[in-house]
Amino acid sequence: WSDVLANLWAWLEALPLAEQIGATWWFPLLESFHVLSSTFIVGSILMVDLRLLNLAGTKYPVTRIIREVIPWTYAASAVSVLTGIGMFITRASRYAEIQAFQIKMALLVLAAVNMAVFHLVSSRGIASWDTASSTTSAARFAGACSLLLWIGIMLSGRWVGHVL
Repeated sequence: WSDVLANLWAWLEALPLAEQIGATWWFPLLESFHVLSSTFIVGSILMVDLRLLNLAGTKYPVTRIIREVIPWTYAASAVSVLTGIGMFITRASRYAEIQAFQIKMALLVLAAVNMAVFHLVSSRGIASWDTASSTTSAARFAGACSLLLWIGIMLSGRWVGHVL
């Protein structure tokens, strides 16, 4: 299995696009957009998480905050994924070895699972607590998990930039 991944990483690094990005001003440009879009993601998710935790925006329905913020989160996520892939392919084998990168990827998966569980399970019956100033314990748990996961994602992401 490790040979398959090693060959994949080598193939990605040898792509003309990877070589172009790695050898030009494209890498710092992608990195800048990656940091900006990641910051936007965290800021928008923070708005939802703080509402779920009853720490901010308690006068607004949860569904309104989600409806207005999440499309922006998805758009910023698309930019972040594209720029992340662009940077990754330049040194895929090196990124794959870095523990901070592995942690970041694992935390991203956990954040996606947390979001899916919230939207598919925890938010059932949201109509009964949508406009209440206090959310359910399941909603607060999802918000707390999300907040902690995104702090970890941002910290490990910055760690990657310093050890690469």
